[in-house]
Amino acid sequence: MKNAAQSAHRTARRSHFQAPPQDHGVRMPSFMTHLVAKAALTAALVLFGAVPAHAQDAAALTARHNTLRDALAQNAFQRPLYLESNETQDQLKGDIYVQIAQSYGVAGPAMRDIGHWCDLLILHLNVKDCFASTPGQPASLNLNVGRKFDQPLEDTYPFDFLYRVLKSEPDYLQVELTAEDGPIGTYRYRMVLEIVALDSGHSFLHLSYAYRFGLAARMAMRGYLATIGREKRGFSIVGHDTGSGTVYIGGTRGVIERNTMRYFIAIEAYLGALSTPEPQRLEKRLNDWYAGIERYSTQLHELERDQYLSMKRKEVRRMETLHADRTP
Repeated sequence: MKNAAQSAHRTARRSHFQAPPQDHGVRMPSFMTHLVAKAALTAALVLFGAVPAHAQDAAALTARHNTLRDALAQNAFQRPLYLESNETQDQLKGDIYVQIAQSYGVAGPAMRDIGHWCDLLILHLNVKDCFASTPGQPASLNLNVGRKFDQPLEDTYPFDFLYRVLKSEPDYLQVELTAEDGPIGTYRYRMVLEIVALDSGHSFLHLSYAYRFGLAARMAMRGYLATIGREKRGFSIVGHDTGSGTVYIGGTRGVIERNTMRYFIAIEAYLGALSTPEPQRLEKRLNDWYAGIERYSTQLHELERDQYLSMKRKEVRRMETLHADRTP
């Protein structure tokens, strides 16, 4: 009964937020007065994309690592990391490439298992709930995404993603998450994660995000970027100013770059806690995620440490209580 009620609730919440079917935002929604607030939610949902990743197998991702060797060795991140973003008329896409100090034997199996994904996704301040499908069901991840503060689930947006392991080989993994519809005329969300073995202690990871948007989403995002998102910046350097120094990209590309980084930091925090005893893993993940965010505080700072930890501990307890009978 509980699962049926949750399913009905997710359907109701989705219909409240969603643009008309097959419309993809051509008609303006009637709730124009709420566009800025909902655009902030849309900005939080810059997750999953529709453009093929650069690499499609171990050889291609290894070649990409070789191509990026100079950029990985020297960059503003002060670590072997490369980030890029692209915007077209109706799509945003972000990619992050990073060499991690984890063997493929650790990172590959950990990221292949759908049951582990909620442990890392819940670290993101906008993810309020998550549960994975159980064996025997179509593989999916069901998220509730909201604002950066504590929220009841009925005030969040339910997002249901199909989960597919596209390739799982002794030295290469490719996982895909897709969702057809999002709020305010956004659609075709896609996330692709690739990992390839480099040597006994290192792997190369590629994370790709993108989504498409219609007129309503474009208008909502403009409202957000003109108000509460005006001063927010991404990571790409677009110039230098004699007064303020480095000039970072803003606008919609800044939005997707920030979210790309937030989700990579969640993956990194999850992998980094695997060697910690089970009872201490949650606290290590939470603290490592926050420390990773504050490493790039100019772009990513939103909450103080105590605020974040208190909110996430509550959300994790709620998630564990709600889905105790759904553990994969």
